[in-house]
Amino acid sequence: MVATVNNTTSAQDSSALSSALGTNKAMGKDDFLKLLVAQLKNQDPLAPQDNTQFVAQLAQFSSLEAAMGTNSRLDSITSQNQGMANTEVVALVGKTATVKGSLVTASGSGTAVPVSFTLNSATDSTNVSIQNASGKVIRTIPVGAHNAGLVKVNWDGRDDQGNVMAAGTYAVSVQAKTKDGSAVSVAQETTGLVKSVAFDKGYPVLTLANGMQVPVSDLLKVESSP
Repeated sequence: MVATVNNTTSAQDSSALSSALGTNKAMGKDDFLKLLVAQLKNQDPLAPQDNTQFVAQLAQFSSLEAAMGTNSRLDSITSQNQGMANTEVVALVGKTATVKGSLVTASGSGTAVPVSFTLNSATDSTNVSIQNASGKVIRTIPVGAHNAGLVKVNWDGRDDQGNVMAAGTYAVSVQAKTKDGSAVSVAQETTGLVKSVAFDKGYPVLTLANGMQVPVSDLLKVESSP
């Protein structure tokens, strides 16, 4: 006589399947095999595993194994590409880079220092202020009205009294307004020699000769140093 299969048997089957998987919730190919074996061992003797379902599960296992192999190869390719990208960034050291930023470097000889910024919309008045290390405004350059877009200005390295400023790093700020006095958004740029590249933040960070540190994503232009 065949023993009756009841809810107790089903509960035992479920417990056996859970035991086969263990506490690991991320199911891999080994867990899949354990689950399959546990399912065959604990199946209802009056309703054994259907052939179609069994083949489907084997096909799922095959697809899982293939996907894991593909992921492994993609990870390897990603690592290789990252290494190549880092090598290309390191090649920027010693070159002149234009990046998003607000610092400029004066030589201390009164030579022109390029200042660049981009206006989001047209302005009625635009002023460029140069600040020293203590934050004091030492020079104000009126630029006047401008259309939206890139604006280039040269600071002669002097203060408002015509004195040549010492060599060093200076901060640039731009005050741009429309005819009704509304402020216009400004994106500033700075140019300097790339001194080093760091990767400790998980992405390349450029350090310029003027002390500015910017992510490589803020890089706008690269030129060979004179």
